[in-house]
Amino acid sequence: MTVRTKIFAAVALTAALALTGCSSNSDKETEAAQSITVQDQWVKAAPEGMSAAFAELVNSSGKDVRVVSATSPASSRLELHEVVTGDGGTMTMRPKDGGFLVPANGSASLSPGGDHLMFMDLSAPLLPGAETDLTLIYDDGSSTTFTAQIRDFSGNQENYDPNHGG
Repeated sequence: MTVRTKIFAAVALTAALALTGCSSNSDKETEAAQSITVQDQWVKAAPEGMSAAFAELVNSSGKDVRVVSATSPASSRLELHEVVTGDGGTMTMRPKDGGFLVPANGSASLSPGGDHLMFMDLSAPLLPGAETDLTLIYDDGSSTTFTAQIRDFSGNQENYDPNHGG
């Protein structure tokens, strides 16, 4: 082998390894979306204004995953919310600082009276029996889109605190 051939082979090997490294980084970017399964998802029926979505988020990976935002064609704005005990013992919902943590090999419940996805400005009525799509966006930039059925639900009439800094 000539020196020139050896140099060419070394450059080719370095390029191949660099591309493999890029592929590995790409896999890391989508790891959150690949590890989260959405189960038992549903949305509260509403004629206008606000509504909420609920689900069980299951993480099959050995790393914590954080949901940092969400979108849906059913609303111009979707917020990640929590319910806390406010002044006088009233239940108050507000944006949740830091999003939803789905622990490694664990789950996070989005449920009435707890953490949930809040539709802030419905695009159209959410009618019982219909379905809508939602997309969860994770802290690594990946996302999961799922479909949820719309259901009647009259419970959990919390107050809303829009001034919380979430």
